[in-house]
Amino acid sequence: MLMITGSQMRAARALLGIDQKTLAELAGLSVPTIQRMEASPGNVRGVVDSLTKVVAALETAGIELLGEGSASTASGRGVRLKMPLPKH
Repeated sequence: MLMITGSQMRAARALLGIDQKTLAELAGLSVPTIQRMEASPGNVRGVVDSLTKVVAALETAGIELLGEGSASTASGRGVRLKMPLPKH
């Protein structure tokens, strides 16, 4: 199972130009669920089924989610955070 962070979810939505409501509809989840997932400081925690639905919805919409140290296998434009942000 791919781990996804709240920051990745927000970035994916930004790349797609969609809001939380649209992502919720694409994933078949509620807006509060998306909001809670995106508010996660690190890896999103919660119901595995909900996380699977979000990942599937983002991938279907054209997003390639990259795990730590993984290589991109697709073509297209994108962004990647080179190093984790320092902890405050």
